[in-house]
Amino acid sequence: MSSPDTWRVIWVVAAGAFLVGEMAHRLRLWFLPAAVGAVAAAVAAFAGLAVWAEWLIFLAVSTVALFALRPLAHRLSWDGPTESIGSARWVGRQATVEVPVRGESGWVRLGTERWRAECTLDLTIPAGARVLVTGVDGAHLVVLPLDLPVSDSPAPLPAPSPPAPQQEVPEQGV
Repeated sequence: MSSPDTWRVIWVVAAGAFLVGEMAHRLRLWFLPAAVGAVAAAVAAFAGLAVWAEWLIFLAVSTVALFALRPLAHRLSWDGPTESIGSARWVGRQATVEVPVRGESGWVRLGTERWRAECTLDLTIPAGARVLVTGVDGAHLVVLPLDLPVSDSPAPLPAPSPPAPQQEVPEQGV
């Protein structure tokens, strides 16, 4: 394993493996410094340096590249608010029911778009009612009513009627 040709191949394969590892981890820049170090060590191997010098170059270049790339990695990996990306941006917004929503069937208008809507509560949300989008399930919006539907609300109790005035019964004489 001390053959110069063997170490040339090892460093080239290592550089390729580190690059593939970097791509597999969505460019978080953890494997890229090692790939740069392996390329530098491969250049040293092709230049005919000793194996211990190749390892020293690999470690030194990888360390310098790691510290040099960390600020860039932090800027690239900033996740930010992901709830405003894609269809998840609708969560927390209000919509208007166009076709009554009952279970998994119904349609709502959200901004200028028309969405299929579902409600997990056991009630029907009538057309024209306002709803709150609580989630997105595939191509459906999960909604909750903001206006309680009249048909599903309990009927108000009748107001108690005032007591009827008692009429005096005339006494009958004996």
